Amino acid sequence: MLSSITRRFTLTSSTTTRTFARALATGPAQGGHISDEMLAKLGSLSTQALVDGLWVMGWPSAQIDGARPLAPGMKCVGRAVTLKFVPARPDIAQDKPAGGESPEYEAFEKCGPNEVLVMSSVGPWESVGGDIKFLRLKQRAIGGLVTDGSVRDTDQIINYGFPCFSYSTTARQGPAAMQPWECNGVISVSGVTVRPGDAIVGDQDGVVVVPAKVADKVYSIAHGREQIEEIVKEELTKNPGPPGKFYPFMSGKIKVDSPLGKLLASKGITPENSNQFEGSADW
Repeated sequence: MLSSITRRFTLTSSTTTRTFARALATGPAQGGHISDEMLAKLGSLSTQALVDGLWVMGWPSAQIDGARPLAPGMKCVGRAVTLKFVPARPDIAQDKPAGGESPEYEAFEKCGPNEVLVMSSVGPWESVGGDIKFLRLKQRAIGGLVTDGSVRDTDQIINYGFPCFSYSTTARQGPAAMQPWECNGVISVSGVTVRPGDAIVGDQDGVVVVPAKVADKVYSIAHGREQIEEIVKEELTKNPGPPGKFYPFMSGKIKVDSPLGKLLASKGITPENSNQFEGSADW
């Protein structure tokens, strides 16, 4: 029996190849489903809190360092639809479905208000698209676009209104350097793994990938941390002084009899109703 990779490259019909590629992108590429309600909860948190939540759990780095907001105030949240680019090569250009059947347009049509298109570029300065292509993303009212490459036609993209996070901007043409190859496979973006369906959250500090399988737990930790930080900030505003009395702290390791533990107790936060204390962690 031929291996899955061998079979993929022995198929001659572009339609069959595309169908088979989609089949490969399901199953193991899917890490679970995040509800719209959980998306909204994750989007209510800062990217810092989400990074902290994953760090506490011991997960690998989740921040896409090569993606910055195209304009101030941009915020995105949605389930990942992924698109992989590969370096340009004549035979790949011939084998890739052409025109509207290209994997990039397949990805576009999977996007809507609760999806973020995540595009893995072959280089930070290579263009993943611009004005004409991304008009379709505006029409789809997507939740956002994230890439570790660059975008062109910057002013027009900003006017389209959807959040866009990229390494930079460029006037280069993308097809001369790379071509879209696969929709909804597992990709690497700035060294961070993204699976279709992962939660993508972006703000002024960057973009974070929250794996779908642990989204609920990450939210629980991150939300708890943000609550605690607000309490500490309020206390330091009323009683100015160095924050060292309360910091640093790590979720799941706050001691009940510590200054922080006592401050939280005065606000009704205890091991009985919070997973931030020593011995009460659920991860």
